[in-house]
Amino acid sequence: MEISSLRNLVDRLDPRFVSVVKKIIGRLDPRIVAAVEKRVKSMPFVSEMIEREYDSVMADLEKSIKPYRKDFKAFSRLPEVGRARDDILKEMADLKSREEPRWKDGFTSGAVYHGDDDHVNFLNKVYAINSQSNPLHSDIWPSTTKYEAEVVSMTAAMLGGAEIAKSSDPAKQICGVVSSGGTESIMLAMKAYRDRARDLKGVTRTEMIVPSTVHAAFDKASRYFKIKMIRVPVGPDLRADVAETKKAITKNTIVIVGSAPNFPHGIVDPVEELSELARERGIAFHTDACLGGFILPFAKKLGYDVPPFDFQLPGVTSMSADTHKYGYAAKGTSVVLYRGLELRRYQYYTVTDWPGGLYFSPTFAGSRSGALSAMCWAAMLSVGERGYLEASEKILRTASAIKEAVRTTRELYVLGDPLFCIAFSSDSLDIYRVMDFMTRRNWNLNGLLAPPAVHICVTLRHTQPGVVDKFAHDLNEAVEHVKRNPDEKGGLAPIYGLAATIPLKGVVRDVLARYIDLLYKV
Repeated sequence: MEISSLRNLVDRLDPRFVSVVKKIIGRLDPRIVAAVEKRVKSMPFVSEMIEREYDSVMADLEKSIKPYRKDFKAFSRLPEVGRARDDILKEMADLKSREEPRWKDGFTSGAVYHGDDDHVNFLNKVYAINSQSNPLHSDIWPSTTKYEAEVVSMTAAMLGGAEIAKSSDPAKQICGVVSSGGTESIMLAMKAYRDRARDLKGVTRTEMIVPSTVHAAFDKASRYFKIKMIRVPVGPDLRADVAETKKAITKNTIVIVGSAPNFPHGIVDPVEELSELARERGIAFHTDACLGGFILPFAKKLGYDVPPFDFQLPGVTSMSADTHKYGYAAKGTSVVLYRGLELRRYQYYTVTDWPGGLYFSPTFAGSRSGALSAMCWAAMLSVGERGYLEASEKILRTASAIKEAVRTTRELYVLGDPLFCIAFSSDSLDIYRVMDFMTRRNWNLNGLLAPPAVHICVTLRHTQPGVVDKFAHDLNEAVEHVKRNPDEKGGLAPIYGLAATIPLKGVVRDVLARYIDLLYKV
């Protein structure tokens, strides 16, 4: 039985039965559900059936993620004699020419946020100048510390810290560091709150309260740092429920989190109410603005309705904002900001008794590429406030057109009222099969769960002439195709559908683990 067959079997069950099963499982302790699932999977006949399903699914996926096997030689060990540099560069240029059109022509959700040739070429020159620099050796490359300090300061000023920066009080200064990406920024902040709670309050069984739509990086931080994650539901407007958040607070709560906006639906949480709730109780509050940090401030200046989310709110004690998204830096940089130098120090790593000498690092990495920080600094300076305003206006105008294209397709609807990261679903069609059809039309969109949906994160690549029209045309054709072929097999639809229909988390985790295995298969 294939995953698709299992999904079809589930589809034939009475929806009321499936709903009851989901509610029962949802009320059980996740550890009990996991133990039962593990026990069932350990049964020989069940294990054999599941392995056959995995093999079938992985065989199909391998073809799509390893497309170069017939065209290029693979290397599983070092060549006896090094290849000619010109040959290596030629092969890489060939690979680039095959992959570039999809994102460059505007068919990809997120991934590449700028992509203009002049901008990319400029950043490549910056990288070449700084390719050997390493922030770990600040005495050799003080230029890199200049770049990072100014990136942090510019980002802080943009996110409500301009007036606060004038304060001489270390507890009020908005400070931060440059990290490798949003996940690291989030994890650094959660690690800082855990360590501060242990140090100042003696809290050892720490808890964070997050909306159910929060980024997966918070779950990662929870697992890595043993912080219990308390999920609260979102309301009909897809914003975090303030009343439920209030109920979830305990003596072990070290931080409350809100998104600006969340990744799945592009909705900004009620940060003002949540952060004030935290402040009144002496609890920290983190705004995850990894996605919106470099577009929401400019959207607000352009007159769009953007609720308060940054350091202008006194309850916000930290923020994360990705420079490598709408900040238009190359991939590999983000900024995490704190209200007060004392809080930032809890994220640092220092060791004073190592035989190798005194060692310290502000982030998780030791050695880092200073070239990435230089590119980030150069990108921010070259774009400037006017450039960010102009880019944001193009993106928001394009996003409005895409929302309209979805809303005029009778079988589809937009979830909530997002500004630039648009999720859409259907009550009558399998939305994942719509996504599969769009994939065959060269679109790269994101599948969502709870509720089942698809989303597109609008970037400058989508503002090119003709992209919105093609999206609308292909989306209409996708809907008509799925209406005519509701049981079509193939693609990721069965896997997403299974995950959305019944909570077989272990099965889905196994599929994802095997998918990652494939990525490293030569």
